[in-house]
Amino acid sequence: MTPGFVALGDSLTEGLGDPVAGGGWRGWAVLLADALGPRPGDVPLVNLARSGALAADVADEQLPQARALAPRFASVLVGANDTLRAAFAIDRVAAALDQAHGTLSAGGTVVLTACLPDPGRMLALPAPLARRMRAVNTVVHAVSARYGGVHLHLADHPWVGERTTWSVDRLHPSERGHRLLARGFHTALAARGLACGPPPPLTLDGPAPTRTGSLVWMATRGTRWVADRCTDLLPGLLALAARECRYGVAGSGRLLDAAAERATRSALAALSEPGGAATMAG
Repeated sequence: MTPGFVALGDSLTEGLGDPVAGGGWRGWAVLLADALGPRPGDVPLVNLARSGALAADVADEQLPQARALAPRFASVLVGANDTLRAAFAIDRVAAALDQAHGTLSAGGTVVLTACLPDPGRMLALPAPLARRMRAVNTVVHAVSARYGGVHLHLADHPWVGERTTWSVDRLHPSERGHRLLARGFHTALAARGLACGPPPPLTLDGPAPTRTGSLVWMATRGTRWVADRCTDLLPGLLALAARECRYGVAGSGRLLDAAAERATRSALAALSEPGGAATMAG
């Protein structure tokens, strides 16, 4: 059976934070797929997203698979992992996102996107991550507008700041967060006449995250997560924090903001576009 919906991206779309009985993850993409047709299962889903994926991974590895499936709908949610890497470059992120959106749209696929919240917000990580996430979101806004995608303004949505919408790791949505994300996309699709089923329900299958659950997670799986992050992320984050501190002491933090904006505009201008240069939106 040809899939009606193919999901591309990282752990957010893989479903982390929304566990199912017997192990594994469900996530917003599964919830949305069941609400796209008149009956659950009418729009089959293939979820290509994987934990840790970068924008380049989506373009290089997931996109060819998605294109071959020729789905009616496809989601492209990626970029948060890029902001956490020392080698972050907005021009490379922009090129990968443009390639994914352009390829899928050219095949007649309706592409779903969302601007993402700052991954450092819940974990109190260095301020530069917020600057990087703004750059990624600016690109997502522009590319989605360029190809006429269905875009969800998630970064500033009120429920993003609610603790119950996040899982115990504070990086991935809880079941409630995944349900709200699925419902947000359903609302946007229904407004275009592209969703036939009722919106995904908000009734939870499992308990909401608790303070005790957070402590248990940190005492078991969380310590391993922190150790892993100290290896692949901490050096870069420390360097970012030190750079931010130097500019802050000198009273020139605005120079970093200006540099990030210039880099983002340059990345968008470098994208090839029929009839002219890429334009910014959002």
